[in-house]
Amino acid sequence: MSPLTSAFSRFSQWRKSLDLPNPGTVENLQKEVKSTHLTNFMFDGARADLTKSLSMNPAFQVTHSFILGSQVSTPSYNFGAVFANNNMFLQGSVDHEGNVSARMNQGWAENSITKIQTQLSSQAGHSMIQLEHDYQGQDYSLNAKAVNPWPADLTGIYIGNYFQSVTKNLALGVETLYQRPTPDMSEFTTSYLAKVTSDDKNWIATAQVQPSGILQATYWQKLHEKVEVAADLQLMVSPQRRDAIATLGAKYDLRMATFRAQLDSTGKVSALLEQRFAPTFAFLVAGEIDHFKNAAKVGVGVMIESSTLTPEEMGMPPQH
Repeated sequence: MSPLTSAFSRFSQWRKSLDLPNPGTVENLQKEVKSTHLTNFMFDGARADLTKSLSMNPAFQVTHSFILGSQVSTPSYNFGAVFANNNMFLQGSVDHEGNVSARMNQGWAENSITKIQTQLSSQAGHSMIQLEHDYQGQDYSLNAKAVNPWPADLTGIYIGNYFQSVTKNLALGVETLYQRPTPDMSEFTTSYLAKVTSDDKNWIATAQVQPSGILQATYWQKLHEKVEVAADLQLMVSPQRRDAIATLGAKYDLRMATFRAQLDSTGKVSALLEQRFAPTFAFLVAGEIDHFKNAAKVGVGVMIESSTLTPEEMGMPPQH
């Protein structure tokens, strides 16, 4: 055994003896905050999502989605389908204008996943393809991503990140982005990441810094089994612009309902209630008031799920 191989083997054994946890992925760095805040759930106007399950193993379902009366988007219809088994996840959708989007996740092993996303649009510049691979080590995660890559002249967007647990509570990482929109134009940027997790995982703090003067810091805490709070701070400091946005949010899970509320420094106050009257029927009410612009938005929606499967096929006890 060569000295180099022996040294690497001793280093690997020492690293394994530390028993450091996997830090998670950079993509999910602020997962808990995003789940608590309203940013990914807010809507206005009227919406309806009708889902039908056609199979449980493998999972296969179709969805019809309708949006009407929104102030920020035109009326639309979307048809979607999802297929999933132990190693593969497929999702596709098409809207009333003929825009098609698709997504595939292929698991080669428990810690190795390849992801492909694509979008085809009749509007110029809106079509895209994204290739990605995730690898989860014992105490680290690796990710490589390419958006609209073109091998002939290497144009496109290329992103790579590495996230490493330093202690049982602290993880540090780096993410590099290389943009090459044309053969004679390119840009290279790097950001630095940090994540602190409590021993009981009841609170998580994260930070992401870019040398250009951009900072995003978040804090999430589980106050109770059914209550979560989260804060997000975004700072931009540069010679041309100085700006900051702070957001506070809370989520409360009831027996058959989920309530989210949010307040930010731009004067917006918003709330969303998702009430389930039955496991297959939910009613949603959303509202937002912008005090600085003296504007308001309201949304109502329903989510209905149905199935062609028998209770036995769904894994439920037989009805007598």
